[in-house]
Amino acid sequence: AEAAERLGKEAGLFVASGTMGNLVCTLAHCQRGDEIIVGKQSHIVVYESGAHSAYGGLQPWMLDVRPDGTMDLDEIRRSIRSENAHFPQTRLICLENTQGGAQGAPLTEDYTAAVGEIARENGLKLHIDGARIFNAAAALGVDVKALAAPADSVTFCLSKGLCAPVGSVVVGSRAFIERARTTRKSVGGGMRQAGILAAAGLVALREMTTRLGDDHANARYLAEGLAALPHVRVDLNRVRSNMVFWELSDDAPLSPSELADRLKADHGILMRPYDPRLRNFRAVTHYYITRAAIDTTLEAIRYLLAQPVASPQSA
Repeated sequence: AEAAERLGKEAGLFVASGTMGNLVCTLAHCQRGDEIIVGKQSHIVVYESGAHSAYGGLQPWMLDVRPDGTMDLDEIRRSIRSENAHFPQTRLICLENTQGGAQGAPLTEDYTAAVGEIARENGLKLHIDGARIFNAAAALGVDVKALAAPADSVTFCLSKGLCAPVGSVVVGSRAFIERARTTRKSVGGGMRQAGILAAAGLVALREMTTRLGDDHANARYLAEGLAALPHVRVDLNRVRSNMVFWELSDDAPLSPSELADRLKADHGILMRPYDPRLRNFRAVTHYYITRAAIDTTLEAIRYLLAQPVASPQSA
């Protein structure tokens, strides 16, 4: 109830994870054989094990996500199916805010409202995977209600940026949440022991949402420190929230996996490669990542990347 009020919706539902929340929402909105319009780089497409197709029989119509986290509005309009017995029924548009596939870019109130208008004009529903929607609100300096207002459903994580040990919340209308409740039960998400987790979730809502600007400042501090290191590339213009994507140059003395191994073994720092094919890392700041920890990390990376490249003879 408190989560729903914060996002301006009628009711809420606790779920075990953001992936479960997204699945519960698509299943509650759609029928088997329906089509959802969703970003090709979105969490729903890339990181949810094909669950929406496997359990819901849903077909994704995937659009490119641009560097600012948006999908082109005209492409969304063109992707909506016309009435034709040969076509699946377009039922749902899915956004992600912040957009993890675009380095944590926040989607603005105006953009979200424009997508909501497209949905309403065409009789569709709008779902927002708002795993980090409170980070988006902090980055944009707006009330989270404004970002959630056009959506028929929103999922957000109590963990991640809000630092609860587990759990996410789905919010929407009372009628929608009642459908979602049944769906949650069917995928094994009903928990009699949720009270102790809800207590942590209330701390996340009441206290952690007010300090996310600190995490964003720390992400900027980390990014600027990385940009000053040899063999490191980072686009400072794309550091918009609490995510920092950076990559190693081809001439670096260590590969991404070697650097990760050395950081862990020699310095007790855990930072794994994000996509080894791209030689990149993703670092995400939160309550437990302090300026002192960032300084320690930067110094460790500086030291390891200053080592000479081994010659074939010495190898």
